[in-house]
Amino acid sequence: MQASKQQTPARQFTTFAGPCSAESLSQLKAVARFIKKWNEEHNLQIQALRAGVWKPRTHPGEFDGYGTQALEWLQQIKTESGLAVATEVATAHHVECCLKAGIDILWVGARTTSNPFLMQEIASALQGCSLPVWIKNPISPDLGLWRGAVERVAATSKGFIGAIHRGFGLYNSAPYRNAPLWEIAVEMKRSCPHIPLLCDPSHIGGKRDLVAEIAQTGVDLEMDGLMIEVHPEPEKALSDARQQLDLKAFEQLLSGLRFRDTQSSTARMTQIRCILDEIDDELVQLIARRMRLVEEIGKLKKASNLSVLQMDRWNTVVERALDQARTQGLDENFVRSLFNCIHSEALRLQQDSKKEEN
Repeated sequence: MQASKQQTPARQFTTFAGPCSAESLSQLKAVARFIKKWNEEHNLQIQALRAGVWKPRTHPGEFDGYGTQALEWLQQIKTESGLAVATEVATAHHVECCLKAGIDILWVGARTTSNPFLMQEIASALQGCSLPVWIKNPISPDLGLWRGAVERVAATSKGFIGAIHRGFGLYNSAPYRNAPLWEIAVEMKRSCPHIPLLCDPSHIGGKRDLVAEIAQTGVDLEMDGLMIEVHPEPEKALSDARQQLDLKAFEQLLSGLRFRDTQSSTARMTQIRCILDEIDDELVQLIARRMRLVEEIGKLKKASNLSVLQMDRWNTVVERALDQARTQGLDENFVRSLFNCIHSEALRLQQDSKKEEN
């Protein structure tokens, strides 16, 4: 690693890095050495070493962390390196163990954020505590549930509270592990400007070759930092091996980050364009779904000896669309043209379907 002073972000930027799971003391020491050397040579600092101690697994029998033994490793890393250490909590018992072990930073995972009962237990365990707590978004794309989890902790804790965007679990989120749904993260940032928001590109991407691009998007969207999974030998990781970066790839990611002028219109345009891209994707998916239904109706028309064009039905569709256009403040001519295009394609599909069956 060559000594070079990287650009300093114009705004305060928080970075947490470390393995998905604390697997051994030697593993944690390797990451700690990297972080200390990086911090000595660069202006962009890594504030804490992160590592999971208790791992919520989907199936029984999967590696679920080393628990309190791993807390002892983190204690030793903190003492020997002087780095702050962070880990995930999912129960009140976890919070109590971390407080006793002197863990510096806690975060709450997506599965826990989704459960208000668990969040209340954690909030109660943090009563009067000054420890920083970061709260990941819930698995479902529910902004209210996310904000509610933050509010529960804020009501009891005296410490710093932040949020982490790690994507959302949808039926089809390809190419991501968890759909980013950037518009929800942007709305969280807009509606709660006092709550710093980190991006977790590791869990959004699910594959290491997507992590750098997602991290840059988080920076472009003016998020306040990154939480990234880093492992000395990711191919040997006991959990989430595919999404963890090795130390060299992590160094390249940090060195390649571009911090833009957040005071200009460029950052806002990037926000809007990311949201527009997702809306466009949804529009195409909805149109495809509509056309599949149109083809099914075409088959029913043929079986019932009905004409392809049924003007009464089409007039009803157009009038409903125009009513919606007026309600939404859209230009009626634009909406009429749009639906004419959709209808033209629908007629073509039904006519082709009839030709194929004849």
